[in-house]
Amino acid sequence: MAKWYMNNSGSFNAAAKDAAVDVLTDQSCTVEVSDLYAIKFKATATAEDITGDVKNADHFRYAEETKLAWEEGKLCADITEEQRKLTQADLIIFQFPMYWFTVPAIMKGWIDRVLTLGYAYTPEKRYSQGLFKDKKAMLSFTTGSQESMFSADGINGDMNVTLWPLQNGILHYCGFQVLAPQIFWAPSHVPSEARSTMLTRWRTRLLGVLEEKPLSFTPSDCFDGEKGFQLKPEVHEKHAAKEYGLTVGIHLGKALPPNNQMKAGV
Repeated sequence: MAKWYMNNSGSFNAAAKDAAVDVLTDQSCTVEVSDLYAIKFKATATAEDITGDVKNADHFRYAEETKLAWEEGKLCADITEEQRKLTQADLIIFQFPMYWFTVPAIMKGWIDRVLTLGYAYTPEKRYSQGLFKDKKAMLSFTTGSQESMFSADGINGDMNVTLWPLQNGILHYCGFQVLAPQIFWAPSHVPSEARSTMLTRWRTRLLGVLEEKPLSFTPSDCFDGEKGFQLKPEVHEKHAAKEYGLTVGIHLGKALPPNNQMKAGV
């Protein structure tokens, strides 16, 4: 079963969504689309996300209050519905236009409100031991800038660095097996033939996406929880002579591993 989370009804993102729905459905997948604009999904995380009284109105803490509400079945209907879809999903694809080097506000609101403490993560169950470790997730997005601008010597900086907070800090944090992103480079600045080629390549990839290997992240057991979750000395020693760091974020002061957040197996 595959799920799709879409946040833009714009022409190219809509076409990418339609291509995925068609290809995955043809593979006998059950596909559900959450078009966040169409359903007018609320982007702000507030006390209104809880039905009934909160436990501590004088010192409201969103994470703790929504955890209790989730346990007691008191989250509001739109969050509950999205969590239902997510629970049933084997694959989640986030389709969006990149805004200011990240997801649009409405999709960030989905992340803030749906991935609640207790449901999506706990202090004990996160990263490689995360609650969603049996699920796959991927980012599929358009950029406004051309690919060269997101290179290691481009004006926007390395796209691998841009993706680290999203893919490690959100998806991998919740335990997802993160598939390599599908990036549509500056579709609004290329001829229609080039856009058609982008969609054809996307369709081809989707034929085997369920069998793809995920990106590499450093396993949780490489860190010492009793020492501030620092990398264990033996792991440091093992990689001391290597040219590159472990990942984009855990680089050990070394050069970043090329394409660590864009290609599996590196």
